[in-house]
Amino acid sequence: MPVLEIVDLQKRYGRIEALGGVTLTVKEGEIFGLLGQNGAGKTTLIKIMLGITRGWSGKAFLLGEPAGTAHVRARVGYLPEDHSFPDYHTGYSLLDFYGQLLGLAGADRKKRITKMLEQVGIADRMHYKIRTYSKGMKQRVGIAQALMHAPDVIFLDEPTDGVDPVGRRDIRELLIELKKHGTTIFLNSHLLGEVELICDRVAILRKGKMIREGDVNTLTKQKGRFLIGLAPGQVFPIPEIRNLGYEVAPLGDRWEVQLLEGQSIDPVIDFLRSRTLNLRHLVEKRQTLEDLFLETHDDRSDKRDKRPKRETSDKITVLEPADEGHKS
Repeated sequence: MPVLEIVDLQKRYGRIEALGGVTLTVKEGEIFGLLGQNGAGKTTLIKIMLGITRGWSGKAFLLGEPAGTAHVRARVGYLPEDHSFPDYHTGYSLLDFYGQLLGLAGADRKKRITKMLEQVGIADRMHYKIRTYSKGMKQRVGIAQALMHAPDVIFLDEPTDGVDPVGRRDIRELLIELKKHGTTIFLNSHLLGEVELICDRVAILRKGKMIREGDVNTLTKQKGRFLIGLAPGQVFPIPEIRNLGYEVAPLGDRWEVQLLEGQSIDPVIDFLRSRTLNLRHLVEKRQTLEDLFLETHDDRSDKRDKRPKRETSDKITVLEPADEGHKS
């Protein structure tokens, strides 16, 4: 059974359509990222799942129960985007307060508080007033309160907002560790580089409608673009490959081969082998998640193809001389 399941979810605020028929599924133990501009409907979707926002239509289930079911919320952690903790609390006393609301026993609560503050990296400031915390520290204590009761599902709305690079790395590592233990994580974020590093799957919302969904590697692949490298000193046979019907462009000491509709890279590899050329590098090129996001939000379609792409490779295949017949 999916942890989160939404079918044709719709929500309006007067004339404004916040969600216009969103359908998605989140599996147990995965990190799922919801992307979109401000006002795209991301926070509205989370609030519907938690029962905070009402008056919607469609189907929405969380942990097998209709969205908003009261007892299910005991298994859910939540960090809102615009949280505001009482600044007269310390980090420790704040978590102690939330632990009491969660019904945690005193001894267990004290252990959990110390553990959570250590995990988010502010144990050395646990007895300082929250009014002395930076924005990044407040985010860290916010994540700690969301994790206080070891929830099965965590909703994080902009979890690394205002956090420095070291802090973002620490939070990424924490989320990945939680995933290893079976926790399902649903997050909204504007930091697309962060999302690309940790999310298994993502969905992109635009004006309340879902326009892209899938696993990150598949979405960021530039289908039909391969980067090829040969052994030092060898020359790529550009004219011959073009005669086979492929587009070729040199890129530094490598070559980019563009496949047209219906073409496969295999004839190119076979030709290189027939010329006894040593294939040392073969990778299908990728665009960044940010590039993909900008494509889906660019109304100037005539300029879309002119935007330079920041190409990255997520995998490099190096073939040893004795094993040059293989590729990946």
